[in-house]
Amino acid sequence: MTPSEYDLATEHREAETARELGKFMPEELARERAQRGTAQFLPDGADTAGHHLVVAENGSGEVVGNAWIGPDPRRASGTAGAAWLYDINVFPAFRRRGYGSGILSAAEELVAREGWTSLGLNVFGDNEAAIALYQRNGYDVSSMSLRKSVQPAPGIGS
Repeated sequence: MTPSEYDLATEHREAETARELGKFMPEELARERAQRGTAQFLPDGADTAGHHLVVAENGSGEVVGNAWIGPDPRRASGTAGAAWLYDINVFPAFRRRGYGSGILSAAEELVAREGWTSLGLNVFGDNEAAIALYQRNGYDVSSMSLRKSVQPAPGIGS
């Protein structure tokens, strides 16, 4: 990934993350949280050790998407050998042509070459296209987080 590709990928990822988080929190807070995530997990940008920021090209050499793969950020017991797909993106003009599956396959090959034993990821629950892509490619739900908005009782929190 070139520096300009990194900048575009970061801008896109942060905007998408903020858009999704904006469903649950104020827009400004969502933007800040997305930017903090980049700073936390990619402190040295594309040169952050242990992380791979890659572009995907088709047979004609056109860049069709990108991905970010690195160590599992959960650092939970049993994840020492696990990699994490932080982001995957197929550009709109190239969607629905199998490139998502191709990028996943290439990510899995990279993970295996690096000696990691699994590849995990998060997906927003309403992203049906992404969920279908992952299921078609053999990914199973390993955990689920649910949320419901509630209104505070009168007089509480004010």
